[in-house]
Amino acid sequence: MTFFETLYQQVSEQTALDWVITITALLYVFLAARERVSCWYWGIVSCSLWAWADFFKYNLWVDGILQLFYVGMGVYGLYSWKYGGTGKQDLAISRITRREHVQVIGLGLLLTLLFGWVFDRYTPTSYPYPDSFITAFSVLATFMTVRKKLESWLYWIVVDFLAIFLFYARDAVLVAAVMMIYTVVAAVGFYTWRRNFAALKTSVT
Repeated sequence: MTFFETLYQQVSEQTALDWVITITALLYVFLAARERVSCWYWGIVSCSLWAWADFFKYNLWVDGILQLFYVGMGVYGLYSWKYGGTGKQDLAISRITRREHVQVIGLGLLLTLLFGWVFDRYTPTSYPYPDSFITAFSVLATFMTVRKKLESWLYWIVVDFLAIFLFYARDAVLVAAVMMIYTVVAAVGFYTWRRNFAALKTSVT
């Protein structure tokens, strides 16, 4: 079947749980791109349900563990965005340095090799190293998002784009389509946060 035929088939086969996962995940990323703290509530719901689907439906164990990690980070992100700023005020957008970029990329590649070896050896995950690459950089991008780092969106653009191919390879065409939307929203999020950051700098000066 073609991409669109498979997509139509999977859309028609979606259960109520599948739709809840998809809708809440989209709500999370749309609200995060708009810098709304309420995004974390939807993220916690979506990732809890998505973890279940990864373990029992798609056989993507690394991504399933990643979703459980997201649940915990969702709680942390909610607190950080509301009280992580100066004087326990709302957290403001900030940037990371070139040196920090190098550190993030180096750590991400190291974690990719470590996760890939562990999950290739001890789990039945289908694509251990591509899955691990996405997992490693998603973890790091999540930490940056929690701390409202502008460049987190650049990492999400790369991660979400690569995730399209991972899920498509597992015939999860609908999830791959959602990742396409994520990629676009991540680009919009970067533009929106950059504009907000510039406005914040202007107001301070």
